[in-house]
Formats: sequence, C-alpha cells, structure tokens
Amino acid sequence: MRTTYLALFLTAALATTAFAQNDFSKVEVKAQKVAGSVYMLTGAGGNIGVSVGDDGIVLIDDQYAPLAPKIEAALKTITDKPVRFIINTHWHGDHTGGNEHFGRTAPIISHENARKRLAAGMNIPNRVVPPAPKGALPVLTFNQTLTVHLNGEDVRALHLPNGHTDGDAVIFFTQSNVVHMGDDFFNGMFPFIDFDSGGSVTGLIANVERVLGTVPDDVKIIPGHGPLGDKAALRAFADLLKATRAAVEAGLKAGKTAEQLKADKVLEPWAKYATSFMPVERFTDLMVRDLTAKR
Repeated sequence: MRTTYLALFLTAALATTAFAQNDFSKVEVKAQKVAGSVYMLTGAGGNIGVSVGDDGIVLIDDQYAPLAPKIEAALKTITDKPVRFIINTHWHGDHTGGNEHFGRTAPIISHENARKRLAAGMNIPNRVVPPAPKGALPVLTFNQTLTVHLNGEDVRALHLPNGHTDGDAVIFFTQSNVVHMGDDFFNGMFPFIDFDSGGSVTGLIANVERVLGTVPDDVKIIPGHGPLGDKAALRAFADLLKATRAAVEAGLKAGKTAEQLKADKVLEPWAKYATSFMPVERFTDLMVRDLTAKR
C-alpha cells in the first residue's frame, strides 16, 4: 500500500478534469483579481498566485509545462511587467511543471525539501517520476521562512511541516491580506496527502489550524485546488479533516478494518466532498493509513 496513493495521484493528476486535462490545447488559463496587488490564475493543475506591480511579477507555482504560453498570455492581461521570482509551494508536477520555462528568466524559490524531491525524482510501480532537469530546479531554498520584497508587498513564504508533503510553503501577501495555501488547502473537496513525500493528515490539520490562528477574518485565501476561498472556507476544510478522521478512528478503535469501514460507508455523510480523483472509498483508505502509521 505504501506506493499506491502516489501512483494514483500521479496518474489521476494527469487524467482527470479535477486536476488537469491530457489535451492541454483545450485548457483556458483565466486571471481573477483577489485583493490588493494579488491575482489568481486557474487552468489545469494547482492554482497560481500572482503579485503584480511596477517592480514585476512574483509567481506562485506554474502548473504544467505545456501551459506556459497560456500562463504568459494570462499574465499579459494583468501587466506588461516581467516575472521576477517564482515560488513553488511544493514539488508536485501540477505546481512545478512550468519551472523550466519560467526559470530561464527568473530565479525559482522553494523549501529545501521540495528542491530535494524535484532533484531526486521517484520510482513507483508502473511509473517513474524522473528527476527534474537542472533548469527546473529552485536556485534559492529556505528552511523556515523567506520574504521577497517587491511591488510594495512583503511576499512571505513560511514552511509548514508534514502536511500535504514535507516541503510545503504557505505564501502570505502581507499588504494585500491574501494567503496562498498551496495543497495544504483543497477548497470544497477531499484532499490528497502524499504520505510518500512526508505528508500526514495530522500535520495537515496542524498546519491549517496554525494559519487560521494568524490570519484576519477578512483574509482572502487561494487554495491549491478549488475556487478562491476565505477564512470560513479554510475553517470548513479543517472541520472536514477532523470530522472524517474522528469517524474513521472510532471505527478502527472498534476493531474494524478498512474494508469494513468502507462497507459501512462510515464517511458517507461527507460524500459531497468526493471527486473522481478522491472518492469516498479512497479517502477512507487514506485516513486509515494515516491513523495506523508509525510516527
């Protein structure tokens, strides 16, 4: 079971409309104003955060490589300034696929663990994730925090450990009162947690609660996947994680197996959060794995 979830993720991330489309020619990259100097781009893959101003662009994630021209075109609808910095929220290809393209003219920044995983790649059954090419690797890394001062905005990257992966960075646009959560926030859907990259449900809950305890009530929050959110949406995500984990934990304490929990439809009350990528049954397995893992 150890490699099953990553294999499913990497396959589904390239094959389902919830995260991407194989035919990138049909993908439309759209820009949405968030607040202050910050925009969100949607297309295929993870949502992109954009800080714009006279000094240029700070780009948070860059989706898939074939979409780079469409991302550039969407940026042109916002500003004619160049991309000055790219920050990766974590290592997955639906957030870093454009690194090599955009990294030709701007430095890429990430947490140290994200760079290591990009550089190493991963071997899993039926699929090999090759090491990223040199041009796609971050050239600046950090362990805890890093701040880019551009456009009168303090763009602060904060490492939150062992949530979606072990290299997650949450990005705070301080003056604009916007946060980009990366894949520590799936808005309105069950999340994917990459256990094989150091992720955990317990860590993800802690990360979300940490952000909730620091941001104001009127903050705008860009999720890794799903529509633009706010503090209430992030709180609902935390509640979803805690409630589903508690339901599965109660079943495990009663001596039930994962198969029995699925047969009992223990997570059916939260079925509206299921997607083709993460149906109820798979999310049940995910919770069981987290709760039975050795820490």
